[in-house]
Amino acid sequence: MAICVTPRIVVAATGSGVGKTTVTAALMRALHDRGLKVAAFKCGPDYLDPGYHQRAALSSSHNLDGWMMGRAGVLETFATAAADADIAIIEGVMGLFDSAAPTADEGSTAEIARWLGAPVLLVVDASGMARTIAALALGFAQFDSSIRIAGLICNRVGSRGHLELLRRTPVPMPIVGALPAAPEITLPERHLGLVSAINSATPESVFQRLGQMAVEWFDLDSIIALARSSPPLAGDRDRAPRAIARCPIGIAYDEAFHFYYQYNLAALEAAGAELVRFSPIRDRTLPAVAGLYFGGGYPETAARELSANLPMLQAIREFAAAGKPIYAECGGLMYLAEAIRTFDHETYPMAALIPGTAVMHSTLQALGYVEVTTTAPSLLGPTGTSWRGHQFRYSSLEPDAAAIERIYRVVPRWGAGPFAEGYRRANVIASYVHAHWASNPAVPAAFVQTCAEAADRRKDRFS
Repeated sequence: MAICVTPRIVVAATGSGVGKTTVTAALMRALHDRGLKVAAFKCGPDYLDPGYHQRAALSSSHNLDGWMMGRAGVLETFATAAADADIAIIEGVMGLFDSAAPTADEGSTAEIARWLGAPVLLVVDASGMARTIAALALGFAQFDSSIRIAGLICNRVGSRGHLELLRRTPVPMPIVGALPAAPEITLPERHLGLVSAINSATPESVFQRLGQMAVEWFDLDSIIALARSSPPLAGDRDRAPRAIARCPIGIAYDEAFHFYYQYNLAALEAAGAELVRFSPIRDRTLPAVAGLYFGGGYPETAARELSANLPMLQAIREFAAAGKPIYAECGGLMYLAEAIRTFDHETYPMAALIPGTAVMHSTLQALGYVEVTTTAPSLLGPTGTSWRGHQFRYSSLEPDAAAIERIYRVVPRWGAGPFAEGYRRANVIASYVHAHWASNPAVPAAFVQTCAEAADRRKDRFS
């Protein structure tokens, strides 16, 4: 059993939209500029905030999701990613106690804070607020005694005088920082969240300024001391060491495809994959790999460029025709479809491995946790293989690929009933579900094994 002693603190909030990502980015950059190695984490399934963490902390950010990963997966991921860091900063999701259900904290920031034994910094939108902040802070502090709210960060204060006024109120924990309302450091938004960092025009100067403001407005010494008050953390299991590489797997990575859980990529490497990044937008040929993994992203924003790269599209078709494994999620499914119809109603031909057109809509088409069980053997394992994941999309596949086999039985965490998905054609599987393989580490191992066997068969043909 691993013991993690890395200092850690959770940046939570009273609700969505109060500025916790801005506060988190400012804190991460300020600590990095102090010479500390910062381990960055994000509660929940979100792909977008971790990109900003990476730019702020200059290190990879890892998701911690109680429902998709389970306690063991969360502790394993945290202990592994934070092992050699000086401090770990964990950004929450929504409000501190918001979760998948109104009567429990499964999937909440509070659950992660409890599992990690981490003190919490509560971000409050303090604009237009004075003594009321004390009542709000008291309510949060008393709601769940197992959660230690160690300090407040007052966002959008009007002035230094406003901050001092807030500090004179009878708040039950120290106010350890604030940020003034400053539109020039606000991170841009898209759909229900932020623009992804790789697509954002946010310059490096914004992150530098955020770090400077944290130095000016945060009590960094007190925050570090709070993080160091975290108790030693016992992990339930250790991630397997990286295996000797058995086969190379191509990872689509550019402005169109960059939504990958770090856990999934590490799990592929642990199973013996050598990950080789390539760009479906700019590269004209595929790298020499045994399998392909297309993650999510925003292919609709680069549909013209993706469609115009005919050599890459043809290379992917030939790769599939040779029986080599291809796995795709959400944006990857869109790219493997016959075409993408964008928000402006333009249609762009794509790889045509999956029947149907991926159509963008102005309203959300799916959002929430799901559990997947396969109904046939596949490159991800035998019949009955299960894992958990998440959907967040504004597109739909039209028509709904009725002519192609579907091998997923998808059960939403709440709302609609089970439905069939997971489009398969030969050795190609594409789905709108973003899988998190901490829920079943056998899945990435099976994918690597399938890719290695495909590579071995090809060697045999040419030997």
